[in-house]
Amino acid sequence: MITVTSTDLPLQSTLYQRMALTDFIDCYTVETHMSPRQAANIITDFPGWARFLVSIRNIVTTPFGLLKEGPEAEDRVGFFPVESDTPTELIAGFNDKHLDFRVSVMALDGHLFLATWVHPNNLLGRLYLKAILPFHTLISRNALARVKAISEIKQA
Repeated sequence: MITVTSTDLPLQSTLYQRMALTDFIDCYTVETHMSPRQAANIITDFPGWARFLVSIRNIVTTPFGLLKEGPEAEDRVGFFPVESDTPTELIAGFNDKHLDFRVSVMALDGHLFLATWVHPNNLLGRLYLKAILPFHTLISRNALARVKAISEIKQA
C-alpha cells in the first residue's frame, strides 16, 4: 500500500512568496527521488475519472466565464502553464477572475511534495474552492500515489 502523507509545505518553496493569511494551501508528500518535472508530468496526466470531473467542472463554470485551460504558454504540464522550473521545484498555474492558483511539485531529501496554493479573488472564488475541495484532495492524493507507484516500477 502506498502512503501519501499530508504535511506542511517545505520552507524552501517559492509559494511562500505568494501566501496571504486568508489563502488556502495544502501539501502532500511521498518518498521518491523523482524529479519535479517527471512527477509533474505524471500528476497532470489525470486518470479517466479525474478527466471526467474536470469536464463537469468546465461545463458548470462556462456560464461564469472561467477559464477551461490556462493562458497560452510555451511550457506546460498538462493544461497548467509552467511559471518556474528548477531542479528542486516546478511551479505551474494561473490567475483567473475568481481565484489565482499555483501548484508546486518539489523534490527535497528523498521526498516529493505536491502543494496547491489558492487565493480567492471574490465570493465566487471562495464558493468554488469550497465546492471542489473534496475532489481536489482526492485528485492530489491519487496523483502522488501514481508518482510513487511509477517510481517503484522504475526502481525495480
